[in-house]
Amino acid sequence: MNLVRSAATVGGTTMLSRILGFFRDMLVASALGTGPIADAFFVAFRFPNMFRSIFAEGAFNSAFVPLFSGHLEGSGKAAARHFAEDALSGLLFVLLVLTILAEIFMPWLMWLFAPGYGDDPEKLALAIEFTRINFPYLLFISLTALQAAILNSMGRFFPGAAAPVMLNITMIGAIWFVVPLTENPGLALSYGVAAAGVIQFIWLLISCWRAGIVLRLRWPRLTPDMRQLVRLGVPGIISGGIGQLNLTIGTMIATLQAGAVSWLYYADRIYQLPLGVIGIAMGVVLLPDLSRRLRADDKGGASWSQNRAIEFSMLLTLPAAMALAVIPHDIIQVLFQRGAFLDSDTQATALALMIYAIGLPAFVLNKVFSPGFFARQDTKTPLRFAAISIAVNIVSSFVLFQFFAFAGIAMGTTLAAWVNAGQLGITLWRRGDFTPDAQLIRRLPLILVSAAGMGLALYAGAAFLAPYFALHALASISVLAGLVVGGMIVYGVFCEMTGATRFAEMRRALLR
Repeated sequence: MNLVRSAATVGGTTMLSRILGFFRDMLVASALGTGPIADAFFVAFRFPNMFRSIFAEGAFNSAFVPLFSGHLEGSGKAAARHFAEDALSGLLFVLLVLTILAEIFMPWLMWLFAPGYGDDPEKLALAIEFTRINFPYLLFISLTALQAAILNSMGRFFPGAAAPVMLNITMIGAIWFVVPLTENPGLALSYGVAAAGVIQFIWLLISCWRAGIVLRLRWPRLTPDMRQLVRLGVPGIISGGIGQLNLTIGTMIATLQAGAVSWLYYADRIYQLPLGVIGIAMGVVLLPDLSRRLRADDKGGASWSQNRAIEFSMLLTLPAAMALAVIPHDIIQVLFQRGAFLDSDTQATALALMIYAIGLPAFVLNKVFSPGFFARQDTKTPLRFAAISIAVNIVSSFVLFQFFAFAGIAMGTTLAAWVNAGQLGITLWRRGDFTPDAQLIRRLPLILVSAAGMGLALYAGAAFLAPYFALHALASISVLAGLVVGGMIVYGVFCEMTGATRFAEMRRALLR
C-alpha cells in the first residue's frame, strides 16, 4: 500500500467534505447566528458526535482494525468476515442500549453537559429536544464507522472518507428546503442530522457489498476474539476519542458564557479542515499499514512508514497552522459574517481560531503517533496519556476561563493537545518503536522556515486585500481563495528553495 497515495485519497475526499461543510456552516451561521437556538443546536450536535468519535472511530479503529487485519492476512476473508459479524452484533447491542437510555435520561444528561443552561429554561428545553431528535445519528454513524474500518483494512479508503459528504449534503438540503417551512431552524437541522446518519449507513452498506463483504446479524456472543476486542477497545474508548472529549469539556464550560459555545464551534470547524484532511486521513491509512508490516515482522518498514507519516503530515500542517494564526479574522469574516453573524462574533471566533491554530500540529501528531501503539495492540498506554491530557484540559480550561473567558477554553484545549502529543512521541522513541531518521531531522526545520515565509506573505497580502473582504459573499470568498492559493504557491517555492521537499519527489510518491 502506498502510504502517501492512500492518504491523498482520504485527504482529498475529506477536503471535498470539509468544503461542503464550510458551505453548510455558512448557511447555518446565516440562519442561526450565535443566539439561544444556535447554542442549543451546537450542544445537541456535539453530544452524539462525541459518542461517535469515542465509541466508533476511537475504540473500534484502534482495536478492530489490527484484529481484522490479522484475520484477513492470517486466516483469509471468510474468517475476517465472521469476526466482523460478531463485532457488528456486539456494537449494535451496546448502541441500542445507550440510545434508549440517553433518550430517557436526556434532561438529566443535559444538566451535566450544559450546566450553564440551567439558568435559561428555554435554551435548556431546546437543547434537550434537539438532542433527542439527532441522538439516533450515533447508532447509524457508529455502524457506518465499523463498515468503513472493514474497507480501510482492505485498502479501500474512498467509501469511508466520502461518508461525511452525505451529512453535509443532507444538512444543506435541510437548510434550503426545510428551514423556510418552520419557525425553529434548529428543529429542521436536528431532523437533518438524524436523516444523514441513515443515508451514510446505507452508503457504506452498499460499499461493503461491492467489496464482497456482506455482514449478517448474529446474537451477540462473547467469543475469544470479542474478549480481545473488548480488552483493546475499552482503553481505546478514551484514548481514541481524546480530541472529542477535550472539545466536549470545553463546550460544557463554554455554556457558562453567552455565545461562547457558538464561537468555539465555528473556530473548531475551521481548524478541523486541516486536521481532517491531514491528521485523520494519515491516521486512518497508517494504522492498517503498520498492522500489516508488524505482523510480517517488517520493523524497518514500520519505522519508515512512521517517519514518512510525520514528515508528510507536518509538510501540510505547519503552513495550515501558520495561515490560521496569521489571518484568522479575515477567514472568519469572509466565511461567516453575514445575516445573524455580527462583527463582534467575528472578533471572538477569530481569537479562538488563532489559539486553536497553535495546537493544530499537536492535534495532527496525536493522530499520527497513536497508530504506533494501536498497531501493536497497546491501547492502555494511550489511555494513561489521554487521562493526563483530559486532566490538564479540565484544570487549565477552568482556571483560564476565569481570566480570559471563552479564550481560556481554547488555550486549555491547545495545551492538552501538546501534552498528549509529547507523551505519545517520547514513549514511542523510548521503546525503540520510533526513531526520527536523518531525512525527517533534516527536513522538519526547513518546513518550519518555509511556513514562516509563507506566513509573512499572507500577512502582507491580507493587509492589502482587507477592503475586498467586506464585499458580498461570492466576491469576498473569491478574494480569500486567491490569497490562499497565492500563499500555497509561495510556500511551494520556499519548500523547493530550502529543500524542505521537492515537487518531483512528491509527484513520484503520489503516482508510485
